[in-house]
Amino acid sequence: MQKAAAVALVPFVVALTSAAPASRAAGSDYSVLIRGGTIYDGGGQPAFVGDVAVKGDKIVYVGPHAPGRAAHILNASGKAVSPGFINMLSWANEDLIADGRGMSETLQGVTLEVMGEGDSMGPWNPAMKRLAVTRQTDIKYPIRWTTLGQYLEYLEHKGVTPNVASFVGATTVREHELGEKDVDPTPEQLRRMRALVRQAMKEGALGVGSSLIYAPASFAETPELTALASETAKCGGMYISHIRDEGNKLLEAIDELVQISRKSVAPAEIYHFKQAGTKNWGKLDAAIARVDQARAAGLRITADMYTYPASATGLDAAFPLWMQDGGVEAWIKRLKDPALRQRAFAEMHRPDADDTAELVTSDPEKVLLIGFKTDKLKPLTGKTLGEVARQRGEKPEEVAADLIVEDGTRIEVVYFEMSEANVRREVGLPWMSFGSDGESRAPEGVFLKSSTHPRSYGNFVRLLGKYVRDEKAVALPDAIRRLTALPATNLALKQRGWLKPGYHADVVVFDPAKVQDHATFVEPQRLATGVGDVFVNGIQVVKNGKHTGAKPGRFVRGPGWTGWPNGGACR
Repeated sequence: MQKAAAVALVPFVVALTSAAPASRAAGSDYSVLIRGGTIYDGGGQPAFVGDVAVKGDKIVYVGPHAPGRAAHILNASGKAVSPGFINMLSWANEDLIADGRGMSETLQGVTLEVMGEGDSMGPWNPAMKRLAVTRQTDIKYPIRWTTLGQYLEYLEHKGVTPNVASFVGATTVREHELGEKDVDPTPEQLRRMRALVRQAMKEGALGVGSSLIYAPASFAETPELTALASETAKCGGMYISHIRDEGNKLLEAIDELVQISRKSVAPAEIYHFKQAGTKNWGKLDAAIARVDQARAAGLRITADMYTYPASATGLDAAFPLWMQDGGVEAWIKRLKDPALRQRAFAEMHRPDADDTAELVTSDPEKVLLIGFKTDKLKPLTGKTLGEVARQRGEKPEEVAADLIVEDGTRIEVVYFEMSEANVRREVGLPWMSFGSDGESRAPEGVFLKSSTHPRSYGNFVRLLGKYVRDEKAVALPDAIRRLTALPATNLALKQRGWLKPGYHADVVVFDPAKVQDHATFVEPQRLATGVGDVFVNGIQVVKNGKHTGAKPGRFVRGPGWTGWPNGGACR
C-alpha cells in the first residue's frame, strides 16, 4: 500500500470514527480487534493500513490505530480487510435447510445470501406447498411456513452462518393466484397479486424478482410486471429480473426492463448480465449502451453477473414454452405425445431458435448433465448430452426429452454458451455487482448426490484471483466496492456494505496474493482458498481458512419492513 494514499486518508478516517464514543475512550474494550490490515472500506477509495474494532455485533472503530483493549486480536498484517461480500443471486434456499453453514460461499467471504430470482419460498398456498414437496429432489424437508417472511425467520431461528434476504418472486405470486397456466390475471386477481407483493415487502422483502425466460413466468406480460414493480416501489424496493431473452432478443429484453423501471418508478437490475449464443456475443456494446443511456436519463439501472462463460439451468430453457404450460407434469405428458414432441423438435431446429435449443440439437457436447432426481439416472451425472446420445444411439433432442420423462424433472444442466472475452470486460463495468446464481453447499453428505456449477464454490474468489490479481481487468478497491457497498446501496440495506462505525460487523480478511478458486466443471465441488477469516454480525465463522461451525446469520430486511422505527417505507 502506498504511504501517500494511507496518510491522505487518515484525517478522513479519524473524523469518521469520532462519532463513535466507544472508539475514543482509552479504556474501552472490544470483542474483536482486527489489527494492521489493509483496509478497503467498501467505498472504492484507496486502501489504508489500520485497525477495525468490533464490539458485539457492530463495528465501533475504523482507523489508523484503535485505542483500548480487545478480547480477541487478529493480526491482519499483509491481508486485505473488507466488508462481507453480498451474493446478489443465491439459490441457497434449500441448502441452508439441509446445512446451515453455507460452506462453499462462506469460505469465499460471502456474508449475505440474496434469494428470490422469480421463485421465492413464499407466499405459498396449500396447493403450492403440496406440489413443492412432491417436486423435492435430493434435499427433503417439511414446509413449516406460508409467507416469505416466515421462511426467512425459520432460517434465522434454525441457525445459519450467512445473513439471508430475499426478493418476493413474481412467479410465486403469479402461481399463488393463477397456477402455472398461460393465462392473464383478471383485475381482481392482479389486485390480489399486488397485495401479496405489498405484504411481502412489509415482512422485509427487498423487492420483486422475475425470471421471464421460464414458464410460467414467461406468461406474464409487461403491464402485469409493471404493476408488481409499482407496488414494490411504494415500499422503497427494487425490481430485479432474469430478463425475457439473453440471446436473440437480448436488446429488446433490456428495453422491457427499462420500460418497467420507468413506468413503475422502481430501480431495476438485470440478473446475470450476459450474451448467450455465439451469434449474440457481438451485442455486448449495444447492451452496455442500453444500460448507460437509461442511467444517463436518471433511471437506477444496474446489473449483476457470475464470473464464468457457462450458465447452469434446466433443459426447460431449450424447449418451447407452450409445451410447459401448466407445469412440469403437463410438460412431461406432452413429451409422451409423439406429434407434440416432433412439433417441439421442429421449433428447436429453426434458425431463429434460442441458443440453448441450438446447443441441445446441434452442439450437445456443450450441454453438461449435472442434476437428476432418480437414482437410476444419477450415473449420467458429469456426462454431456452428446455422450449419452451416442451411448443410446439417438438424436440429442430425443435423449433430452426421454431424460425429462424418465426423471420427472427439468434435469439440471450446464450450457457452454458465453464468451470469456465478454465476461472479462463485464467484470469492470462500474454498475456491475456479483451473484453466483448457485447454491451454498458443502462437498459432503447430501450435496454429493448431484453435481453443480463451479460458481457455487468459486464465483467470488474467481473475481478476486483471476480477474483482479492475475488479469487486472478491475482494480481491487473497485471490485470490493461492487461486492459490498454497491449492492447494499441498490438493495437499500441499513448499516451493511461498508466498514463504518455503527455498521453490522460483517467483515472479511483475505490474502489478495493467494485467494484462489479450485472448482472446475469436471470437479466443481472444491472449496476456495485464500480467505482466512470471516465475521458475520461480529461472530467469527471462518478462522484460518476453516469454518468454525458458528451460525450467527440473520434475516436482513428491506426498507418496507414494518418493524423499522419509522414503521417502514411502504406508502
